[in-house]
Amino acid sequence: MKKLIVALSLLLSVGAFAQKPVTVGGAAMYPTKNIIENAVNSKDHTTLVAAVKAAGLVETLSGTGPFTVFAPTNAGFDKLPAGTVETLLKPENKAMLTSVLTYHVVAGKLSSADVAKAIKAGNGKAELTTVQGGKLTASMKGKNVILTDEKGGTSKITIFDVNQSNGVIHVTDAVSLPK
Repeated sequence: MKKLIVALSLLLSVGAFAQKPVTVGGAAMYPTKNIIENAVNSKDHTTLVAAVKAAGLVETLSGTGPFTVFAPTNAGFDKLPAGTVETLLKPENKAMLTSVLTYHVVAGKLSSADVAKAIKAGNGKAELTTVQGGKLTASMKGKNVILTDEKGGTSKITIFDVNQSNGVIHVTDAVSLPK
């Protein structure tokens, strides 16, 4: 009987730590689904999803990963100069679009705690190497995590730790641009 109680206690405690879906763009993001399966449901990420499709990155971001994606919202894309998104989505600009998108991806799964730890270890700054090969710098501004791109532009992480089966998404309020 004592073993049964211990086993039930363990099962209940594991269940208490089960990940609950986070809501992004009005849709639940399920940790059992991959980055693409979740992103297509977010009404705040329709521009990002269209760009990922145009760049041919759906299969990659549906893969095993793990990946950390800093995912700009539609409003973040709207901050770019007029015509930028339309230009990037043209087939002849696929390489440039791919470069911009992969600049938002870091290999491995970095939780908000991992990013905070890296910032602390770096005396206030953490340099993240993107899949594109460039660097994003994470730092703190008050209680906010700020990403600074290679052109000096900044974005704020607005939603942290949206866990996926193949990584994690952190939602940002602007597009980061490589050199």
